[in-house]
Amino acid sequence: MNKNSKIGLAFLTGAAAGAIAGILLAPDKGTETRKKIADKAKGLKETMREKVKDGLQKANDLKEKFVKEAEEILS
Repeated sequence: MNKNSKIGLAFLTGAAAGAIAGILLAPDKGTETRKKIADKAKGLKETMREKVKDGLQKANDLKEKFVKEAEEILS
């Protein structure tokens, strides 16, 4: 895991922890609090899904570049 990935993961983790702490400390009913937590979790899930998708695309691009360069070297 490179430095940028670690920073991004730390940021997302901190943001999620802060959002959950804020929701839990807010003076709402339990049902409202659970709804807010569920909504935040959906948002975080979607964000993580996009990050993983982007990471996989970058890895695939690097693989293709490596294969192309290896083929050029070997031919």
